[in-house]
Amino acid sequence: MRHAYIHVPFCRRRCVYCDFSIAVRREVPAESFVAALRGEITSRVRGGLAFGEPLETIYLGGGTPSLLPPAALALTIDTVRDAAGGRLAEGVEITVEANPEDVTPDAAAAWVAAGVNRVSLGAQSFEASVLEWMHRPHGPDAIGRAVRTLRDAGVASLSLDLIFGIPRAATPRFASDLERAVAFEPDHLSVYGLTVEPRTPLGRWVMRQTVRPAPEERHAVEFLMAHDLLAARGYEHYEVSNFARPTRRSRHNSAYWDLRPYVGLGPAAHSFGDGARRWNVAAFAAWERAAAEGRDPREGEEHLTPEQMRLERAYLGLRTSDGAPVADLPWPTPEGDRALAAGWLEVAGGRVRLTPTGWLRLDSLAHALTTWPVGG
Repeated sequence: MRHAYIHVPFCRRRCVYCDFSIAVRREVPAESFVAALRGEITSRVRGGLAFGEPLETIYLGGGTPSLLPPAALALTIDTVRDAAGGRLAEGVEITVEANPEDVTPDAAAAWVAAGVNRVSLGAQSFEASVLEWMHRPHGPDAIGRAVRTLRDAGVASLSLDLIFGIPRAATPRFASDLERAVAFEPDHLSVYGLTVEPRTPLGRWVMRQTVRPAPEERHAVEFLMAHDLLAARGYEHYEVSNFARPTRRSRHNSAYWDLRPYVGLGPAAHSFGDGARRWNVAAFAAWERAAAEGRDPREGEEHLTPEQMRLERAYLGLRTSDGAPVADLPWPTPEGDRALAAGWLEVAGGRVRLTPTGWLRLDSLAHALTTWPVGG
C-alpha cells in the first residue's frame, strides 16, 4: 500500500448537489476524529493491513479537511506516516482539499510545515449567484485571496475545482469561470459536470420540478469548451474530468485509475488491493464508535474475479488519455468500428483512447467496448 486516503467528513453545511458522506458540525470534534483514526489503523493492522513500502501519496478529502484545526490536520498526517513506519517516498505528494474561506496565512503556513505540498481548492464557480444557489459558504473574492495566500505560503501545486452544467435558474457563465480560473495559473483543474443525485436538495428540487437540469446539449458544449480552452492554454486533458500542466497530474488519483493498491481510512472510505475492494460504514457516528473502540469499521468487501478485474482495468483506462489496452477489449467489434468512424475513439500503440467527444459518451462506449459479442 503506497497510497493513503483519509476521509475527513466535516462540513459547515451541505451543498445542494452533495451526496457524499459528511457530518455537518458547528464545532469540529478534531480530537475524537484523530483518536478514532488511530483506532481504525490499529484494527486494520491487526487484521493484516501492511503499508510495507514508502508512501507515495497521502490525500485528505471530504467533506472539508480544511475545517480541521491546523494542529489536528498535522496530527492526522503524522498518524498515517507513523502507521507506515515513518516511510514516505522521496517527493511524496500530500494533498489537502480546502474551501476558500478556510485559507488563512496561518493555516496555509501550518499546512506546508506539516508536509502538505498540494491543495485542491473547491472554487466551483466565480459567479456569486451560482455559489449562493449551490449553498457554498464562500463568495467569488475569497477564491482569489485563497490562491494568493496558498502561493505565498509555498504550496507547490494548486488545483481548482469547477462545476459546469448549472441550471439557468442560477445564472451560470461557464466561459467566464474558465477564464477567471486560468488567470490564476493553477497547476491543475478538475472540471465536473453537475449530476443530480436522488438524496440531495437538488434531487428533490428536480423531482418537484422546481428546478430543471441543464439540457444534455449545453452539458456537451461546456465540456468541449473546457477541453478546447484549457488545451490551448497548455493543460493536458489527462482524465475525463481532469486537466494538468505537464508533470502536475494528480499522482494520488492516477493511482486509482491505474488500479494500484490504496488504503482508505475514515467514514465511507474505500480501499483496494489484491483484487479485493472494501469500504467503511458511511455514518460518521458509527465509524467513530467502531474505530475508537478498536473494532474494524468495515461495512462490506468484494473480491473481483479475473474477468471483473479486466472490465475494471478497461473502464478506468478509457477514462484517461492513456486509454485501455486492446488486449483487455473484444477488439475489433462493429460497435468499436462505428465509434472509430464517428471520431469517438482512436487506436494506436496497442491502446484504445476515447476522444473528448467520446468521453461525452463514456458510460455507453465503455459498456459497448468491454462486452464480448455473443459467441465471441
